[in-house]
Amino acid sequence: MVNLRLLLFFALAVVLLLIYQAWMKDYGRPVVQSEAAQQPPVLTKETSEVDGTPDVSEIPDAPTLTVAATPVPSVQAVANEDLIRVETDLLKLEISRRGATITSAWLKDYAVVAEDSGTRFRLFKPSPPNMFIAQSGLLGGKQGQLPTHQATFSSARDHFVLGPNENELIVELLWTHPSGVEVKKRYRFQRGSYVVQLVQVMTNNTGSSLVIRSYEQLQRTELVDPNASQFIYTYTGGVYYSPEDKYTKESFGDMRDKKLQRVVSDGWIAMIQHYFMSAWIAPSGTVETFYTNVLNGSRYIIGKYSEPVTLPPGVTHSFENRLFIGPKLQDTLVSIAPGLELAVDYGWLTILAQPIYWLLSKIHAVVGNWGWAIIILTILIKAAFYKLSETSYKSMANMRKMTPRMQALKDRYGDDKQRLNQAMMELYKKEKINPLGGCLPILVQIPVFIALYWVLLESVELRHAPFALWINNLSSPDPYFVLPLVMGVSMFIQQKLNPTPPDPIQAKVMMSLPFVFTIFFAFFPAGLVLYWVVNNILSIAQQWHITRNVEKAAAKAKA
Repeated sequence: MVNLRLLLFFALAVVLLLIYQAWMKDYGRPVVQSEAAQQPPVLTKETSEVDGTPDVSEIPDAPTLTVAATPVPSVQAVANEDLIRVETDLLKLEISRRGATITSAWLKDYAVVAEDSGTRFRLFKPSPPNMFIAQSGLLGGKQGQLPTHQATFSSARDHFVLGPNENELIVELLWTHPSGVEVKKRYRFQRGSYVVQLVQVMTNNTGSSLVIRSYEQLQRTELVDPNASQFIYTYTGGVYYSPEDKYTKESFGDMRDKKLQRVVSDGWIAMIQHYFMSAWIAPSGTVETFYTNVLNGSRYIIGKYSEPVTLPPGVTHSFENRLFIGPKLQDTLVSIAPGLELAVDYGWLTILAQPIYWLLSKIHAVVGNWGWAIIILTILIKAAFYKLSETSYKSMANMRKMTPRMQALKDRYGDDKQRLNQAMMELYKKEKINPLGGCLPILVQIPVFIALYWVLLESVELRHAPFALWINNLSSPDPYFVLPLVMGVSMFIQQKLNPTPPDPIQAKVMMSLPFVFTIFFAFFPAGLVLYWVVNNILSIAQQWHITRNVEKAAAKAKA
């Protein structure tokens, strides 16, 4: 008999399948690097001075055409005295003089764990585990004539702070070459912004023309997060955006299998993880080549390099880019670059999830508490689907009314399933009951509920957000398991309101689901469990009301 219980059983099977797939993605595939991938590849220098083709002897982490024998290390130890410390109202950074690379970044508004308000979340880190850095440089000329991320820059100061009355902070580093090349890397920080503007200014005083390109890349290892839930999978890896392909994932596995080499206009590249990300964004209308690479130590790179620019003697040229380092705040990302908000990854249900997030944020703006916003949103969604739910619950109430007669048919025909099914269909036809009537309305609602699940899971706004009483963090499990227990009890009550399956084995399986889900949801973030609890309580109230009306109508008809 097809009813809500079977759908719940199917939902459990799907969830278990998703968990299995996430586990396999994280742990089931061994990291096997090819011999070429174990050494940073380098290009032979054949045409770089002529047409500006990237010379990977100068950018050892870029994609290659010809592999040379001598590897060049990509990350080197940097002494504390070689670091430049920068602090704004939102960011605390460390910039290495080697390559003017941003090697450390702390987000001042985000703690590592909710209980520790003093330790800030660190997104960039120069060494494993969780190594994550932003590199940049220039390509072209003779070997060593332009600064890659291996070159050593100079700076007049070691410490820069955005003052309380300042809206902008500029950090400038200088590199010169005996041939007459001068390069300035200028980082510009603005108050209230996670966007860092990088300008690489090159002056050609060599006496001959140079063909140059700029490149920018993000390098990281796989994420190790001891605070992450083992039961919920979120994507960590590379992504890029192009107007043609839109938002595209380039996972670590994809990088191991095949190097990306794609020419894109008006795009961006990024490394993302749960709640946070970093992205290199080129000026509008810029044509660039996106690439990926894998280095020894399981270090993954996604980057981009510009089209070649011919720079005559005595001429200065600037390459401008923006670097985003921060949380995946959807309202902020949408104002920075086209498609950047898609890094808040709602999957294939983005078209539903984005309006749900918009409504949730509007409710929060009024009530000021994400827990109450979730409750009100759940009520609004339940109200929107009230009529569909009513159809489903009426169908199940009618099926419940038929349970004694269906049991009698089972007792009469025993194991003769053909005659039993025929008799049950005649009963349905006589009583004008559609056994599938309770399924379609629920199937229509499932995509909305899944979209809401992803909104609650992906929204950094809910990270460490308190609700009430003992629930001081909606993004972590209930510490006392009260919400999962309430959810299990509510599921048990729902089962009692549904018609009992005639098959005893099926009845036992369906009655075990509340206990299974209680254990399962004990490891889910409290915000997700809160949604299910409120939804179940509203469903119980609606189903009880409709069942009582159906039973009253049946009793009146008999009288």
